[in-house]
Amino acid sequence: MDGPDTRTASDVTALVRAAQRGDQLAVSELLELVTPYVRRLCGPIALDDGPDATQEALIAVFRKLGQLQDPAALFGWVRSIAVREAVRHVRRVARCVPADLSELPRPGDPQLAADIEDVLARLSPEHRAVLVLRDLEGLDERSTADLLGVAAGTVKSRLSRARLSFRRAWQQ
Repeated sequence: MDGPDTRTASDVTALVRAAQRGDQLAVSELLELVTPYVRRLCGPIALDDGPDATQEALIAVFRKLGQLQDPAALFGWVRSIAVREAVRHVRRVARCVPADLSELPRPGDPQLAADIEDVLARLSPEHRAVLVLRDLEGLDERSTADLLGVAAGTVKSRLSRARLSFRRAWQQ
């Protein structure tokens, strides 16, 4: 279900409540509803391990579903879990490779579009998470800090370093 969803907030609330009560059809529908969103969050953070990080995030979401008190906050709650799980997954599989920016293609190279992923891969998972939350999700510093469990100043410095590293790698 990657297309637009026509469910209203009250439909989502009812779906979450039914899933929390153990309704397997509701659990299945909820999984169908949140999977594209989780995939969109985990992919840029976990890169090649995006599918695995997505799976781990979805497992965590459904294990903790009973803890969600406000079904209207579903997507913010899911975002928090997905980002945390994606960063944990990347750390666990030790994909954090120091930047070797010498192999990047020059501007005008026909594969430049594909190289965005390569540039992201050279950033730490923490820097990728900050970029995703701030630049793709549009969260402010405080919300990003809360989701990542760090101080707002840490978000500012990580974002600054991540953007600088990305620009440097991109321009080479």
